[in-house]
Amino acid sequence: MRRRGRLNKKRGGPKLFRVRHLLSFAVILILGCMIVVSKVKAAPPSPIGSGSAGRAVSSAQVKLALPAPSAKAEAPAVEGALSDAGAAVALPPPGDGGALEYAVVQGPEDFDPSLSEEQKSSIGTGKVPIHKEGAFRSPFAHPRFGGPAHAKVGLVIDEIRDYSIQNGTFEAEFFVSLTSDKDMPQLSLTFTNGHEVNETVLADTPTFKFYRYSGKFSSEVDLRQYPFDTQFLTIAMEDKFDGIDQLILEADPSRTSLNSEFRLAGYGVASIAAKAYKHLYPPRFDRDDLYISRYKFTLGIDRFAQSAAFSVFVPAFIIVLISLMGMWVKPEELEVRSNAGAPMLAAAVLFHYSLIQSLPATGYLTRADLLMLGVYVSLLMNMGSTWFLLMVDEENMDLWFKRFRLWVPICTFFVMLGGSIA
Repeated sequence: MRRRGRLNKKRGGPKLFRVRHLLSFAVILILGCMIVVSKVKAAPPSPIGSGSAGRAVSSAQVKLALPAPSAKAEAPAVEGALSDAGAAVALPPPGDGGALEYAVVQGPEDFDPSLSEEQKSSIGTGKVPIHKEGAFRSPFAHPRFGGPAHAKVGLVIDEIRDYSIQNGTFEAEFFVSLTSDKDMPQLSLTFTNGHEVNETVLADTPTFKFYRYSGKFSSEVDLRQYPFDTQFLTIAMEDKFDGIDQLILEADPSRTSLNSEFRLAGYGVASIAAKAYKHLYPPRFDRDDLYISRYKFTLGIDRFAQSAAFSVFVPAFIIVLISLMGMWVKPEELEVRSNAGAPMLAAAVLFHYSLIQSLPATGYLTRADLLMLGVYVSLLMNMGSTWFLLMVDEENMDLWFKRFRLWVPICTFFVMLGGSIA
């Protein structure tokens, strides 16, 4: 009896065999496509920033990499003029309205006659209080303050807990110190990326202030390199009312660190950084030209590489290797060979689904997604070779069997290599 006849007898007819496995593959392929589409469905979030962070370091001896103050939203060079004017003016007592008490309502005479109506409109012609003295017209400026106080900011993290990769939120407890070269204004610090923040005042003198804070904070998540990603947890603060004509914050490298017993479950410390810069909000009202001094602390955390590799890469490669074992099954046992591919495709889809369930929706493919795309392509080549043997003439089956057994594993190697290093 011919070999083709024995094969047909075993599997109950070629048509039934083909239809059954084509349908199963179609269902699995649709599920895989749905997962890939779900990865690119969301709008891409703004990246946190790039740059290689150092590997995990001892939490008791963390080296600082403090960048120079950002050039972003640089304020005019007015510090010299502010320090020269009004140095003898006494500070207004707290709660009396401050600089608004001697602000005047803006009028037509406050505009350069050479300006066009369009230019005046862009500046704002509303009847807002402005200051005719000093470098800023904002009603919240204080030209009679006597020059800004330069305050060095120290921040020591005591604890970070409940970090959620899904939305980038975490809870933190930390100490903040401010040491200035002159009397500071009455401070009212606020955290631009925090909420439900509790403040405990430990010291409050004109030139030195010390606080303990606890609260919830949020940072953007960048998963492009997942599972070998580095996340940056930020704490940004500024004063609610005082601009750079009264207070300029400066990062203090020697007072920026972690508690010696700091730990964060599942992550290691990659870097610590802090910077202070002058921030300008988009115009919120007419003559809103006052810069705000903002301080930002950044803690870089990364996953343990060994754990990340075993949880993502090892299962993906095992799925591909098991499917390749079917390449050595004889042509007479094509049903056995197909069963080595189809179940592995289902396993790959379920494994990929479990991965994306633990991550937020992103508008880009992560490194793990690219790896899984390599798995899908490898399984498709394997199953495609099996289906081709079902359609080829019996006299050519042995030839094609040997070709596929040689070239499919080689192509699979390069596909998986590309998915791993992409």
